[in-house]
Parts: sequence; structure tokens; C-alpha cells
Amino acid sequence: MNIMPDVTFHPFEIAFCGFSNSGKTTLISRLVSLFSESYSVGYYKHGCHRFDIDREGKDSFVVRQSGARAVMVSDPEKHALISTGSSDLFLEKTGLLHVDFLLVEGLKELPLPKLVLIDHDHKILDLLANKTLKNVIALVTADPASIPDTYGFPVFHRDRIEDIAAYILAFFHSTVTRRPLFGLVLAGGKSERMGEDKALLAYHTQVQIQHTATMLLKQCKEVYLSCRSDQQSSYVKYGIPLMLDGYLDIGPLGGLLSAQQRFPDASWLVTACDLPFLDHSLISELTAERNPFSFATAYRHADRKPEPLCTLYEPKSRLPLLLRHATGNNSLRSFLEDSPIHYLSVKDPRYLHNINTPEERKQVIKSLSTRGKTQ
Repeated sequence: MNIMPDVTFHPFEIAFCGFSNSGKTTLISRLVSLFSESYSVGYYKHGCHRFDIDREGKDSFVVRQSGARAVMVSDPEKHALISTGSSDLFLEKTGLLHVDFLLVEGLKELPLPKLVLIDHDHKILDLLANKTLKNVIALVTADPASIPDTYGFPVFHRDRIEDIAAYILAFFHSTVTRRPLFGLVLAGGKSERMGEDKALLAYHTQVQIQHTATMLLKQCKEVYLSCRSDQQSSYVKYGIPLMLDGYLDIGPLGGLLSAQQRFPDASWLVTACDLPFLDHSLISELTAERNPFSFATAYRHADRKPEPLCTLYEPKSRLPLLLRHATGNNSLRSFLEDSPIHYLSVKDPRYLHNINTPEERKQVIKSLSTRGKTQ
């Protein structure tokens, strides 16, 4: 199963194709100037000419000429990896995921969504006519009136930058609309401090897994219960589809990775099962205020630490999470702290207060009872 299905370099990518001197670089640079006011934008340039980014006489040049196959050059603000040999698509994906979306110049032959720039002599229209160009979504030209309607694509004037930018954003958001949003209730813990299964405690009219799943279903297409294989018999009677943990003994990350492996193109709204104060307003805000271009949308506590167990994880988070797991870092909180995340503030810190001991449970029951009487 592909880690990032139907993606060449980035989940949100669009190629600008056209013959030489058709204005590709000029258009891209104008769009980047506009987009960068609100988004982080990546740029991929593919050309048939050879190039070097380390000059003769520099340390990196000397070492590479000595036979080094890969050279990393870094300062506090910029980083470059110079690798000799054929292109590594996996490496390119990992290096570009941190930006919100990617603008590619060239690569007419790849199955990228394409915005085609029409040259002065309209020669590229021949490629459209004989269907050599695939995945075209729009055309850009200096004279829209000269383009026949027969091609069936939107046609933009090359100077209408705001219109082109709005079209690209709408195209990216349509990708989000087609992507399913699933819920995942994490119940794979051992509840050792509580002394009984926290997932089956009842603070409301239902046990916690039912109560939480019911809230998630108001926002998600489907909701799954993440658990270990030995917990199946305890949970199956509650009618929530089970997502068995295939990554054992690594905490909540194992549940998320198992879910992402099964449905890699889905976004996952992940919550712990031991949040008795969690209510629908918080979950609704998380989905309404999400940034789908980010790795995740998460709440942040008053101490500025992110809450990983009430978070909406986007599909692009899967690859970096797998890489972190491979290096032995299984902390979801650490991932959020180190990655481009869209953060929300919690109005009431009790919403994200998890319960671990019998004493805490008694206090919660008392608090919920008092709150119910005053409402």
C-alpha cells in the first residue's frame, strides 16, 4: 500500500507547464508573492540542463569532487542536500512535506494536475489537441479570447493573478472535500493506575467509548475504536468498528499509524477515551477551524504544550510519523512540537483533562453532578 497514494511530490501540488519563454517562472513568482502572505509555499524546478549549487573552491565542492555521493550544506536559516545519482522520489517527498502546498515548474510528462501556459504561437495547443498533455485543469494566456472553447478548460489572463490564485486554492480545497474524515477513539491503554478499564467507565449515560464515538460521529463519516487484539471481546458488543493496533507497545502513535495504514488517504480526528469533560463544541471547533494544509490541527494548553489526544491529523502526517517511529521517537506530542501545526486555544482547560486514578474519577463525577444541577 502506498504511503501517499496518488501523490508525486506533495498532497497539494500543481504543475505549471509550457514551452520556453511562455512565462512560467514569472507567473509562479507572482503567485508565490501572493500566497506567501497566508501560506508556506514550496517550489520545485525541473530542467533538462545541468546545474550546481556549490561553487568551485568551496568546501562542499571540494569534498563532493573527492567522491562524496551526498553533501549537506546548512546554516541557521537554509539547508541544502546535494546528492549525486538518480533522483530519489522518497527523499524529495520527505523534503517538501513541511510546506502547505507545492508549485512545480515543468514536468509535462508526469501525472500532476497542470496549469498550462499558452505560448505566443499557440504551439502547445497541439499537445492538448492530440491529448499528449494529461491532467490539465486550466489554461493561462495573454489573450483569452483567442483560445477556442472546444478545449473545455477555464482560461485565465496571465495578469489576473488573484483569479488564478483563487482557482488554485479552490482546486486544493476540492481535494480536501473528497478526502474522508474519520474518527478514532483510542482505547488501547492498560489503565493500570485506574485499576479497571477506563474505556468502560460511565461518566454520562453511556460508557466512555460510546459517549466519545457518538460525539465524533456528528463530525466524521465513520468512527473506529483503536484497541489491542486482546481487548476485542470487551468492546465488540458496543457496536463500534474496531481498529486493531498493529504497532504494539508504542502508545497512542501505534493506534494512529494502524488507522493511517488501513485508510492512508483519510484525515483522522483522534481522541482519547478518558476525557470525560470533552464535549461536542470542542470537537466541532476542531473540524471547523482545521487547516488541511498543515500536518495537524491541535489544541494547545495554557503552558503552550500541544494536546496530541484531541487532534485532527491530516494524511501528510503519516510519512513523518513513520520516519520518527523508525528512529525510536514514538511521542505524538514531540511530533506536534517539531512540525508545522495549526493550533487552537482551549477556552476551558477541563475539556482536555484526562482521568487516570480512582480519586480523580470521584472528583470528576462530583464535578459533573454539580454542573448538571446548575445548568
